[in-house]
Amino acid sequence: MADPFAVTNQAPPLRGVNFFTRDTALGDALRPYADLADDPGLHRIGELAGSEEALSQALPANQNPPVLRTHDRYGHRIDEVEFHSSWHWLMEQAVGFGLQAAPWTSDRPSPHLTRAAGFYLWSQVESGHGCPISMTYAAVPALKADEQLAKEWIPHLASTQYDVRRLPAGEKNGALAGMGMTEKQGGSDVRANLTTATPTGSDGEYQLNGHKWFCSAPQVDVFLVLAQAPDGLSCFVVPRVLADGNRNAFALQRLKDKLGNRSNASSEVEFHGTVGYRLGDEGAGVRTIIEMVAATRLDCVLGSAALQRRALVEAVWHTRHRSAFGGLLADKPAMQNVLADLALESEAATALAMRLAAAVDASVSGDEQAAAFRRIALPLAKFWVCKRTPFMVAEALECLGGNGFVEESGMPLLFRESPLNSIWEGSGTVNALDVLRALRRPESLEAWLLEVGATRGADGRLDAAVNDVLQALADLDGAEAGARRLAARMALCLQASLLVRHSTPEVADAFVASRLANDWGGVFGTLPRTTPFASITDRSL
Repeated sequence: MADPFAVTNQAPPLRGVNFFTRDTALGDALRPYADLADDPGLHRIGELAGSEEALSQALPANQNPPVLRTHDRYGHRIDEVEFHSSWHWLMEQAVGFGLQAAPWTSDRPSPHLTRAAGFYLWSQVESGHGCPISMTYAAVPALKADEQLAKEWIPHLASTQYDVRRLPAGEKNGALAGMGMTEKQGGSDVRANLTTATPTGSDGEYQLNGHKWFCSAPQVDVFLVLAQAPDGLSCFVVPRVLADGNRNAFALQRLKDKLGNRSNASSEVEFHGTVGYRLGDEGAGVRTIIEMVAATRLDCVLGSAALQRRALVEAVWHTRHRSAFGGLLADKPAMQNVLADLALESEAATALAMRLAAAVDASVSGDEQAAAFRRIALPLAKFWVCKRTPFMVAEALECLGGNGFVEESGMPLLFRESPLNSIWEGSGTVNALDVLRALRRPESLEAWLLEVGATRGADGRLDAAVNDVLQALADLDGAEAGARRLAARMALCLQASLLVRHSTPEVADAFVASRLANDWGGVFGTLPRTTPFASITDRSL
């Protein structure tokens, strides 16, 4: 008789795996744009991300959420947020790797693509601390609207030193940025904002009065905030500490009690005579801050691709070590179908995310074609990749069975994070409608056609899907009701085109066959039974 108390048939811990070198799909997604296979920074991130040290920090950071301290013991307002040591460790590594804003000041080739790969790798450890990293990355292009403010802040934001001291920017080794856009009465409709900005008489200086319903990363050093100035909605740079060393008026009301993203502080804040400095022209607030929104949308796609990748790896690892019904789970045809389908979803998300990052590099260099592609592909990818992630992570969790429903597995943490990126910086419908707005610009549609047209004739099923999209685009009047279906189809065509060009024939064929050619209901594990399941899944680990 076997010992009933012996621990058997359990997957060993997934530790000591270099997340970069073992990710074949990521390598294929990067190769068309830059040779990063031997990049020492990505090797370091991948090695640390898969280490016992890093993976042991994720759960404590989420099990010990941030705590709001509005006053000190004497009754003075301090409006500070306290974090667990694991949060600070994660932040220190991310900033040290330059994932926040270093690409904007880098002179190396493909800095934004390299940073995107690093962000994707490091986000597989823990997603919550990615918020201030993303906000800081996204603040830089918006700050360039004002030469003086850019000169004051960008060098500190691009620093690779994590400095939590509450000091004026000029006295810090590094700084981080946040954002305050939405209000109670408007949400995504920021033109309904009621916060006012009154000129003080000093050049570019205003006093802000009002509130923000969602203020990201309230512990950071500086925020980009929208408020109503005399000539309309405008953008302002709001520091936490003023140049004279005094704290700016920044009254934190409470931290949000969220479904997921628990390691990260999201807050409600009130402004009472808060000092802000105008960024861009009065009345041009949305136009000024839109570059920040675009950059954070890229990180939403990267973060969702990272969640998919981590969930996939956990599912493959578990099923290759867990036996049931006379053999390994990973050898069962039904499970092979599910794993291969999950691998396709993850690889397509990764390919599209890296293509977007490469477009950032090109557009920063003045490539108008890349800028037009980025304009339409960002909302497409944000809509589709982020929308698919909760379904994908839930299916991966199910591969672990009851083990995956237990907190110690890490899968519930991934699942709670999975809906966030589809909501952050514009929900699915907002992004689908943004696709329609982009399509009204001839250069945007042309950019999408050039991208998917690069594979014209390579796969008749993809060609047919593109033709279907063109027929749907023949008349955009009244298109709002079908915006989500159109965005999904266009995103799938983009993903298919990238896989046809840059992945293996087996992967490309299975993706097109399941996502474009059949009456696909989005259920994982429904690939044609002739699909080479093993060769597709083997690429994942």
